[in-house]
Amino acid sequence: MNEPAPSSQEPLADAEPERCHLVVGTGGIAHAHAAAVAAHRGRAAVVSAVDIDSRRAEAFAAEHGIPHWGTDLAQALQERPDLAHVCTPPGSHVPLALQCIEAGVPVLLEKPPALSLAELDVLLEASGRTGVDVAVVFQHRFGAAGLRLRQLLREGALGRPLVAVCDTMWYRPPEYFAVPWRGKWDVEGGGPTMGHGIHQFDLLLALLGDWTEVSAMAARLARETATEDVSTALVRFDGGALATIVNSLLSPRETSVLRIDTELATVEVEHLYGYSEDDWTITPAPGHESVRDSLAAVAPDTRSCHADQVGAVLDAMDAGAPLPVPLREARDTMELVAAMYASAFTGKTVRKGEIVPGHPFYTRMDGAGAPWAEDLSLEGAPL
Repeated sequence: MNEPAPSSQEPLADAEPERCHLVVGTGGIAHAHAAAVAAHRGRAAVVSAVDIDSRRAEAFAAEHGIPHWGTDLAQALQERPDLAHVCTPPGSHVPLALQCIEAGVPVLLEKPPALSLAELDVLLEASGRTGVDVAVVFQHRFGAAGLRLRQLLREGALGRPLVAVCDTMWYRPPEYFAVPWRGKWDVEGGGPTMGHGIHQFDLLLALLGDWTEVSAMAARLARETATEDVSTALVRFDGGALATIVNSLLSPRETSVLRIDTELATVEVEHLYGYSEDDWTITPAPGHESVRDSLAAVAPDTRSCHADQVGAVLDAMDAGAPLPVPLREARDTMELVAAMYASAFTGKTVRKGEIVPGHPFYTRMDGAGAPWAEDLSLEGAPL
């Protein structure tokens, strides 16, 4: 990002409204971020956008009414925006977030926040040293029904969680992987376990708390990709609950499902990329019909989307509180990702806290290499 940054001539300090946001990377997911900020018009606005492709940055700025755009992140950071949204491909998340941190600008970082636990710990160190907050985008935590269920589980209103199912079963055709950074460990960090199902099982962790061990399998079944295209896992939680997790990019009937069976009820949500209150159901256990209306107080027009998380971020900034989903919480989810890959590729159960510096899966999600890596070294090798 060394080119001069074309922009309008008004200084950012004159921009309205109160909080000025910067979007770093203007590809597909950046549009969700711009729309999320626009949903809070009057509290915040995207006033600058940066991309290595000047034409893409200009088009993005024109589409969203953003007054400043360019290719030089350092120049944009000199204007001290209140928050930087890092929306680039995963392999660039850490260096760009570090640049923002060192400039004193808080970050809202798209998932996955890093390619490995080692990289995430670099971000943690920098954030702790500078006091600059970094939050990670896990928007499924912020739907009103999900927040209400988390409260109910913490209060014990539904009894102990016992069994859970967490499925992200999506479909991505072969051409999806033609994008250069997709399906490669070095730049994406993993397949559906890392980049797709992570939203749904992050919500599972937010609801059930600390996990303790995982046994997993992963495979490359039908796509020309260096990463897996499907994975499964069995996870034990600190409270004793057991959960199954499926992450797939091979499922023609796409769905995202979360089911939690507690002592008093079954709570379920089925959606695709974001849920509303109407997507949830509660089935009481016999004799406990009173829990049926536990989610009744939730506003029906709220969804688990970027706008909900941006709203929570703005609330935290107004209160002078830490940004929601800080790096340390996101690390628990990333550690589960690493443990799933470690278990799948070694055939062993992996316990929380086991993947530390020196462990092969600390620095790479594929450890010493995926079991099928040798096949990929052959030109045109069959799946």
